[in-house]
Amino acid sequence: MAKNEPAEKMKRKAYEKELEKLQVELCHLQEWVKAQKLKVIIIFEGRDAAGKGGTIKALTEKVSPRVFRVCALPAPSDRQKSQLFLQRYIEQYPAGGEIVIFDRSWYNRAGVEYVMGFCSPAEHKRFLELCPLVEKFAVDAGIILIKLWLEVGMEEQELRFKARIEDPLRQWKLSPMDTESFGRWYDYSRARDMMFEATDTKHAPWRLIRSDDKRRARLNVISHILQTIPYKKIKREKVKLTPRSHKGRYNDQASLRGRNFVEERY
Repeated sequence: MAKNEPAEKMKRKAYEKELEKLQVELCHLQEWVKAQKLKVIIIFEGRDAAGKGGTIKALTEKVSPRVFRVCALPAPSDRQKSQLFLQRYIEQYPAGGEIVIFDRSWYNRAGVEYVMGFCSPAEHKRFLELCPLVEKFAVDAGIILIKLWLEVGMEEQELRFKARIEDPLRQWKLSPMDTESFGRWYDYSRARDMMFEATDTKHAPWRLIRSDDKRRARLNVISHILQTIPYKKIKREKVKLTPRSHKGRYNDQASLRGRNFVEERY
């Protein structure tokens, strides 16, 4: 393979083998976070169709939603629009023993809101000035803040958009906002560059992941999270099932006769 030629996309079998190993480690991390009452925020940002949803699914599918809590806020209500911009996000910050995953975050103001004109240039400028200060406050209070940007290429994004248009299982992922963003590639690029320039700080750095190969991106993200949060494996006591009591035994299936079960079509 030539030096600058992109790597071949990862095969499913190799991906699933590595993913399983990482998901075992995520379970160990989960126990450590609970035991140490750690507070963690993981931010996923990136262009539309960059692979954020699939990466979050791979990250969370084998762990407890009580520890790994995904936060994907809808558009703000009229009441929330009158609040401080960051207020509704701060309400979602983790308590001890929680990892909060933001599927898009307060950085909406630096991206879609700025590009689409949903905030004024002054509001955008003020956000970029204040955001590093708010994040430093969170980090100084003991929160581990991990900021991830999934960078998908122009051609790959177009392929993914077209696939969504044709696939009835993925059409729900396409909104008018998504299709509008497709034509504004360079506007989003400039907004991204401004965001990095203002908010890629020592206390809360951005980490970028190439996501043209979704499988490699997911593995790299999970591996980075495991490396960023120091943890130790906690030995768990072996679970033993207590014997079932037969006191008061009766035919508990006969009592279900005549009840309405779902039709067994499969």
